[in-house]
Amino acid sequence: VQLQASGGGLVQVGGSRRLSCSASGSEFTINAMGWYRQAPGKERELVAGISSDGMTRYTDSVKGRFTISMENAKNTVYLQMNSLKPEDTAVYYCNAQTFGNHWGQGTQVTVSS
Repeated sequence: VQLQASGGGLVQVGGSRRLSCSASGSEFTINAMGWYRQAPGKERELVAGISSDGMTRYTDSVKGRFTISMENAKNTVYLQMNSLKPEDTAVYYCNAQTFGNHWGQGTQVTVSS
């Protein structure tokens, strides 16, 4: 399974950004997808996850600001990020769980004040 993420960039404090990640390959079934992030000097953390039946979870710091969604037919997951803060600055990684665990390339999100 290959994951292609896009949507990162520079955004001002309070702004919005949408990340996208599409999975491709042959003969796979996605059980869940998610977004992780890693800031400089910090460990990678789960930002938001969604299961194939639509159950979602978020880390506390993004609740009410970020929304994860998935288009099952397109094997694509989105992360809508609103009210961005400087502490949201990180490399964001897409993850997909099939019978294995798959990672996309990171996409940098920089929130500038």
